[in-house]
Amino acid sequence: MAVKMRLTRLGDKKSPFYRIVVVDSRKARDGEYIDKVGHYNPTSRPEEIVIDAEKAKDWLSKGVQPTETVKTLLIRQGVIEKSEKLSAPRTKTRKKK
Repeated sequence: MAVKMRLTRLGDKKSPFYRIVVVDSRKARDGEYIDKVGHYNPTSRPEEIVIDAEKAKDWLSKGVQPTETVKTLLIRQGVIEKSEKLSAPRTKTRKKK
């Protein structure tokens, strides 16, 4: 079972609000989750990021893989350190006709 730490969307149309959750990667984006780690509100000024550092570190030590966005939020909150190794940028490849 592949477990990830990712965002699940809440809020009204055009005013998103996200929860940072630990979830089985095969589940739907807004589906059932294992544990809630925090929340993120990009629409407020300044942006509101609340993360339970203890829970996040515990899940990361168990091998949970954060998505790129969640990893950025964890680095901004000081939960994990930014790695010096550069990761390849995520790009979409186009099918040749």
